[in-house]
Amino acid sequence: MKVRAWRIVQAHLAGAAFTGEGARLYGGRWNPAGTPMVYAAGTRSLALLELLAHLGVARRVPAYVCIPVDFDESLMRAIEPAWLPKDWRAYPARDGARQLGRAWAERMESVVLRVPSVIVPEEHNYLLNPRHPDFRRVKTGKPAPFAVDPRLVPSA
Repeated sequence: MKVRAWRIVQAHLAGAAFTGEGARLYGGRWNPAGTPMVYAAGTRSLALLELLAHLGVARRVPAYVCIPVDFDESLMRAIEPAWLPKDWRAYPARDGARQLGRAWAERMESVVLRVPSVIVPEEHNYLLNPRHPDFRRVKTGKPAPFAVDPRLVPSA
């Protein structure tokens, strides 16, 4: 079965959206700095919620694009709830979830890891390992302009 996920990025960064470089430099909920990872969401609306959670107060909202990501379910492993650290939803993110993601990426057991969203735990985000040999089997679509409704963004 095919799975479609979504990634929203600033338009000027679209060419590097699937390198994992941003996550490698700064880390994220599911990876420490030094581990490249690409984050995608199960729906466009969840991708927007994830973006808004990290946007903060904006003086201006940059131009964004939304990029579809397609992969076969056989390329994916899913996190079992029992594997999650007790504080996996904490803000700021704690080390337990980061180490879980780092270990998955280093073991190279799959190119995609399905994880619950912190914002909507009943929905899923997808972590992609750009260093995995099967990463070439993950298909990305054409970036399309994505307008963020200004009512959703607190302004300075």
